[in-house]
Amino acid sequence: MASAGPGLESLVDQIISVITNDGRNIVGTLRGFDQATNIILDESHERVYSTREGVQQLVLGLYIIRGDNISVVGEVDEELDARLDLSKLRAHPLKPLYVCT
Repeated sequence: MASAGPGLESLVDQIISVITNDGRNIVGTLRGFDQATNIILDESHERVYSTREGVQQLVLGLYIIRGDNISVVGEVDEELDARLDLSKLRAHPLKPLYVCT
């Protein structure tokens, strides 16, 4: 398995967004990771999208995500994110991603 490497090192103590294989979007501060890309998020929440109502944010707090359940990791632009009115945003929930092995 490949190392998580310098890509994640530069994101430690930054707010990131993680899309999991089962279609969840979890946002939080990256506190650490290991060689299997298991990650530790602090002050995290899950954003649940809906076509009928705004985005719900479910508080998770300190949260660990297994590396084999991570599809995408991205840095959050805090300024842009703060300007979003999630209560007015409508979107279809993400579908699970199928990873070929």
